[in-house]
Amino acid sequence: MNRMKRSITTIGLPALGVLIVLTGFVYDVLFAGIPYQDPTPELQARYDLHSGVANVFYMSGGIVLLIGLLVIPFIWRRTRKEECL
Repeated sequence: MNRMKRSITTIGLPALGVLIVLTGFVYDVLFAGIPYQDPTPELQARYDLHSGVANVFYMSGGIVLLIGLLVIPFIWRRTRKEECL
């Protein structure tokens, strides 16, 4: 049971980061889509808004993924000490 808890704890944050990035990709495809060739100012503003929201998803998901990958050794060290006690 302890190994499963350690695996879930270790994989949780990077998996959340990947999920956020995938959510941003789906949002980008569904709402922003392909940019228009000769858009009106209203269409360009709408595209910029949705593209910006998708970029926030990409950036936040990437940061969460990176933090999750950097924290893995510390989680392993902490759980290794708890197993020894």
